[in-house]
Amino acid sequence: MTTTVPGFHAQPITQRGLRDRVYDRVLDVLMGHDVEPGMRLSIDGLARTLGVSPTPVREALVQLERTGLVVREANKGYRVAPPLAGDQLEALFDARLIVESGAVELAARGDVAALRERLSAALADQAAVAREIASVGVGAASEELMARFFRSDWQFHQLVFDAARNPFLLEMSEIITTRVHRMRQIVEGGGDDSDRAVHEHRAILDALAEDPASAVAAMRVHIDAVRLRSRADASHAG
Repeated sequence: MTTTVPGFHAQPITQRGLRDRVYDRVLDVLMGHDVEPGMRLSIDGLARTLGVSPTPVREALVQLERTGLVVREANKGYRVAPPLAGDQLEALFDARLIVESGAVELAARGDVAALRERLSAALADQAAVAREIASVGVGAASEELMARFFRSDWQFHQLVFDAARNPFLLEMSEIITTRVHRMRQIVEGGGDDSDRAVHEHRAILDALAEDPASAVAAMRVHIDAVRLRSRADASHAG
C-alpha cells in the first residue's frame, strides 16, 4: 500500500537541482496549513509522493532540522516541530532583533540607492497582495494568497540580508525567518497584520535614505511590533 503525506501532491520532481528542489518543496508544505505540529514525516512516504529516492529527502530533512521546522526523535524519525510559545517565542524575537538590526546596519553602509530600488519593488508587490487580502478579508483569503503574502514579506527582509553581504547572516536569516513565518501560520485567532507590515516596511525603506542609525531604529520598531502581534496570536491559540 502506497502512503502519501498530506499537503504533498503526486508531482514528480525533475532531476535538475534535485536536492534543492526537494528541500524547496518540503519547505513550502511545512510553511502551509496542511501539516500539523507533531505530524510524522516519513522519509519513504515523502520520497514516494515526490517521485524521488529517499536520499534527497533525508538530506532535505537534515537541513530543515537546522531551521527548527522539524525535529528528529531517536529511532522514530522526523516530525513537524511544535509551535514556539512563552520563553522560546521571546528568545526567537530577541535573536531576530539582534540579527536583523545588524543586517540593516551593514546594508545601509553599502549601495543604498540600489538596495532601496530593490526594496521598493518588493514592497510594491507586498502592498498589492495586502490589498487583495483586504478586499476579501483575512478569514476568506485562500491559503495560496496568504502564502504569497508571507513570501513577499520574507522577500523584503531577504533583500536586506543579501545587501549586508555576510554569508553568516544569510545562514542565520533562513533559520530565524522560517520559524517566524511558520509560527504565524499555525496559530489560530490572529488578525490581519498585512497592512501594518507594509507600513513598517515602508518606514524602513524611508529610513535607509537617511542614515544607518535611522534604518536600525526603523527595523527595531518593526521587529518589536511583530513580536507584540505574535504574542497576541499565541495567546489566542492558547
